[in-house]
Amino acid sequence: MRKHLIAVGGICATSIYRVAEVPPVPAKALASELCELTDGMALSAACAFARLGGSAAIWARAGDDAVGHAMLSELAGEGLDVAGLRLVQGAKSSRASVIVDARGERLVVPFHDPRIDPATDWLPWPALARADFLHCDARWVEGAEAALREAHRLGIPSMLDADVAPRDVLRRLVPLARYAVFSDAGLFAYTGLDAIEPALRAVARDHARHVGASCGADGYVWLEGDRLRRVPAPRVAVVDTLAAGDVFHGALALGLAHGQPIATAARMACAAASLKCTRFGGRLGCPTRVELDAFLAQASASG
Repeated sequence: MRKHLIAVGGICATSIYRVAEVPPVPAKALASELCELTDGMALSAACAFARLGGSAAIWARAGDDAVGHAMLSELAGEGLDVAGLRLVQGAKSSRASVIVDARGERLVVPFHDPRIDPATDWLPWPALARADFLHCDARWVEGAEAALREAHRLGIPSMLDADVAPRDVLRRLVPLARYAVFSDAGLFAYTGLDAIEPALRAVARDHARHVGASCGADGYVWLEGDRLRRVPAPRVAVVDTLAAGDVFHGALALGLAHGQPIATAARMACAAASLKCTRFGGRLGCPTRVELDAFLAQASASG
């Protein structure tokens, strides 16, 4: 049976523009490509989880407007369970513009309507008991906190994407997750330190479960007992880094849901994220399981 993930977080209608470079303002830059999609950190992880062989549901909020209805239809059409996607009357759906340069780096300009209701009592809580894994980002704090607490009560493994966010938000959420998976930037912002190992150890002093950090081209680093472990990322020609970290989270969650050791799941996740970076279009560049397995086999054969 396919493993099932529930993802909790923010979603937005996103336009991604590809340019040669981002010039200093005031200026204009002519885009060579445009991609429009529904985006979000937990959502992109859920899509990766499904594309790599699982199934996924998204719990999120949008405005009860044309954009919100279009996002709901798009995600349902991609095969996600959208029973936990609420359209809030009187609110505007979130939107974002992303500019990706020739190095694959990006500038993100989001808009989030503060009128979107943060309440969680409408969520389909019985569905969580049937899930194999919970994944949350920090963009909907109330939803993530409620879901992480309920997952802990039910004994369902949970992961927090601890990317850059207000420190008080992460302090609310990190202790609740079985797997606290930071970005390197998020880890530094949370701890106030500027090196991976001491920052991970600082978090681990108050978090007895898994603590790790995705470090882009430097792979994944985590603590195993008192030992620092690392899985490198495959070297690729980078086209677009947008959603690479989210693809990493989704692939890591899938491996863990299947009972893989951290090192095995992290190796798969680093490969999936690296492959995504070779393709323009954010989460749409996530590889299929067939593509990922072929890539891993090739990497293994070449040593």
